Formats: sequence, C-alpha cells, structure tokens
Amino acid sequence: MSATQLWLLAGVGLMIAEVVAPGFWLMSVAVGCFVASVAGLLPFGLPAQVVAFAGGTVASLVLFRPFLLRRFPRIVVRTNMDALIGKTAIVTQRLGPQGQLGRLVVEGEDWRGMSLDDAALEPGTRVIVVEVDGTTLKVDREGTS
Repeated sequence: MSATQLWLLAGVGLMIAEVVAPGFWLMSVAVGCFVASVAGLLPFGLPAQVVAFAGGTVASLVLFRPFLLRRFPRIVVRTNMDALIGKTAIVTQRLGPQGQLGRLVVEGEDWRGMSLDDAALEPGTRVIVVEVDGTTLKVDREGTS
C-alpha cells in the first residue's frame, strides 16, 4: 500500500470518527491527510507529505473549521432538572416571603417551591422557574423575570 493510499485511508477514517466526536477537530486533521495524499502523488518524498499534512491541518483549523462551526451550530438540549428552568408553574400551596417553602405544579408534576419575591405567592399564581436547588424550584412571579 502506497503512502498516498495510507493518507487517504487515514483521512476517511478520521471523517468517520468525526461523526461520533463532534467539534470538527478530526475533520480538520482529515483535510490535512487529504492534502498530504495529494503531496504523495508528487515526487518530493515523505518529508514533503508531512509538511503538507501539517500545513493542510493548520489551514483547515484556521479557515475551514470556523466556517463549519457557524454553519452547523451546536444545539444544547437541556435535560433532567435543567429542562425545568424557564417553564411556567402554578402555585398550589402558598409560597411565603423570605424563602418559606410551598408547593407548585410544573407540567403536571408536583414540586417543592420557593419564591424569590419578597411578597408571598398565593395558590393559583403563575410563576416562572428561575433556578433549581436540589429538589426545590426557585420561582419568580410571571412577567417579572
């Protein structure tokens, strides 16, 4: 197997690995491998291929990767407790001032809640979940956050 074929094989392998390791780092190295494989077709030998690989990788990191990051932004999916932040809740048991605990319902689930307001929140009041502290949801009156 020639050096050109090895560079091509490495580039394809890195592109496949990029699927499971997002961030376009491996894609940039794969571009370097492809540049080195083209250099392998020229009569300059292995040192030229290594220089082409390094140059192609650096050029890809500087020029190609930022374009890809803008074109394919990373989507962050909030899960578990973090998914509750920003959700609307209904107070079911009075939330007192100065951090007195009460109860509220978020998406059909009952939670312990604490008001961030200095005033009490009565049952039926719509609130927004601002923070999660263990199993206690810290909430603010809807429209004030």
